[in-house]
Amino acid sequence: MAFLFNRGRSRSPAEIVRSSKELLSRIHESPNTPKVEEELAKQLSQMKVIVQGTQEVNTSPDQVHALVQAAIHEDLLYDLSQSIHLLPFEARKDTQTIFSHILRFRPTSYANDKDPPVISYLVHHRPEIIVELCRGYSHGQSAMPCGVILREALKFDVITAIVLYDQSGPGEPAVRLSELKPSLVQKGDGVFWNFFDWVDKSNFEVSADAFTTFREILTRHKSLVTAYLATNFDLFFGRFNGTLVQSDSYVTKRQSIKLLGEILLDRANYNVMMAYVESGENLKLCMKLLRDDRKMVQYEGFHVFKVFVANPNKSVAVQRILINNRDRLLRFLPKFLEDRTDDDQFTDEKSFLVRQIELLPKEPVERARPTRESQSGINPTAMA
Repeated sequence: MAFLFNRGRSRSPAEIVRSSKELLSRIHESPNTPKVEEELAKQLSQMKVIVQGTQEVNTSPDQVHALVQAAIHEDLLYDLSQSIHLLPFEARKDTQTIFSHILRFRPTSYANDKDPPVISYLVHHRPEIIVELCRGYSHGQSAMPCGVILREALKFDVITAIVLYDQSGPGEPAVRLSELKPSLVQKGDGVFWNFFDWVDKSNFEVSADAFTTFREILTRHKSLVTAYLATNFDLFFGRFNGTLVQSDSYVTKRQSIKLLGEILLDRANYNVMMAYVESGENLKLCMKLLRDDRKMVQYEGFHVFKVFVANPNKSVAVQRILINNRDRLLRFLPKFLEDRTDDDQFTDEKSFLVRQIELLPKEPVERARPTRESQSGINPTAMA
């Protein structure tokens, strides 16, 4: 076996890359050609040995560096990102491994505080690769390998920025890092907005992986996402509430409500939270979740509902809804999920909300919205 690997290693990385590119072109022209698929699988297997090694063969930084340079020169990463769904199963797995290692690779002399060379290449010269990896969720075969590669890339905020701010359509150039316009309100037709459908309308495996990536986009790089949500607030939460929170899929619905709570209760998103809980429509949706037939949906909905009630600077619209429903809420909350007897924090929070509802005025009172978190009296960390 080692003999076979050594034969593969006798070819230069540049030759393997060129052969792979040619074979990928042939697969696009004539899909489901077994001989071409088999030969391409061999080339990808050799690349995997270069970047990962085996028990018998150690990796060589010089060989990996040569492979990375050749892949960039031949634009192989773009071809692979477009073609993963056409590859056989083992070839898809090898592509995932190759991509992940290349994304992390730093030459020996490269400073550790800088992004890896391929990350810089992607965001400045070939962001289409990231967009194509996202579009891998359109095909069941490529969803999971593309998801693994994307989550490796999304560890870097510049990659997340490309996903959030790209507005290109199929066949169009993607946005470069230098071209981002964070203050421009989006129309909802870029690649990021496709995640709502990938999560809600795909089969279970694709949906679950897409949601994992979606959550990674929205929670890892806080300052970037906070600014994005502030600029695209109405569009984002309209889509989030309408598509995900009200999804027909139990799993999507429950996970999305939980993610909504995480977003709102994250200290970095304080201004986003305050804008969300000013809306009477958002409160109505949340109260509807409390009456859902499924207990875990009720439970996750409760963690969003409590933000509305605990806010000492409620909008008139929110006050009016709570005041009009005061008696019903005071009857409902003490019996709400009363079988959670071992959850002391939940019991305490219910008691706190009952007290806050009891203290509501008879009529809504106009209140100025505070400008600083310290004025609000809400501690998102303590409520999480």
